[in-house]
Amino acid sequence: MPIADNIARVRERIDAAARRAGRNPGEVSLMAVSKTFPPERIGEAYEAGLRLFGENRVQEFTGKQEAVRNLAGSEWHMIGHLQTNKAAKAAELFSGIDSVDSLRLAEKLSAAAEKESKKLAVLIEINVGGEAAKSGVDPASAELDEILEAAPRLVHLAISGLMTIPPFSDDPQQARPYFRRLRELRDQIAARRLSAVSTDVLSMGMSHDFEVAIEEGSTCVRVGTAIFGERRII
Repeated sequence: MPIADNIARVRERIDAAARRAGRNPGEVSLMAVSKTFPPERIGEAYEAGLRLFGENRVQEFTGKQEAVRNLAGSEWHMIGHLQTNKAAKAAELFSGIDSVDSLRLAEKLSAAAEKESKKLAVLIEINVGGEAAKSGVDPASAELDEILEAAPRLVHLAISGLMTIPPFSDDPQQARPYFRRLRELRDQIAARRLSAVSTDVLSMGMSHDFEVAIEEGSTCVRVGTAIFGERRII
């Protein structure tokens, strides 16, 4: 199906899920996960009205940047695991880093953003499933508190909320407890009223489970396959 039709269907599903949960569909942002897809396909999504895009690799987006530079008003976020040695380039390329998983990375990003004379929006990635193969902060770890408490001195970062990728299952309902756990963690952090920490963004849900994520409180869903089709392996 044309990308515009795919986007229309995804938006219909977002609206329906939000209404089932008694939420305003306007509270949920749609991020197009454009990793592995060429600029031409991204341009189609842009023409269909999307402005928020997620990329997984610094090197891949470096190769695309020039080709998508003319997409006025588009916003590019890094959503994949980011190594600290690539923090400077990521701060240059992206307006948001949605996968901060250590205080050291946060510090590197703040220093890099200062050199770019910008304030970088970031999300703290939480490993809700405790999976050894996945990045993300253990929600019960001291690392999470260290990042949160360091926020006032990380003056070139805007900590905006949390992100997670739950353990994969073919059954979207299996992700529900993990989404709920992230929402509860968000609420606990919000109740602390920490300086320089916002909890407005709850980024969770992908092509196969975003409706369940919305029912559990997601404010941003990251959708790739349902928009662009099956991705190629690179």
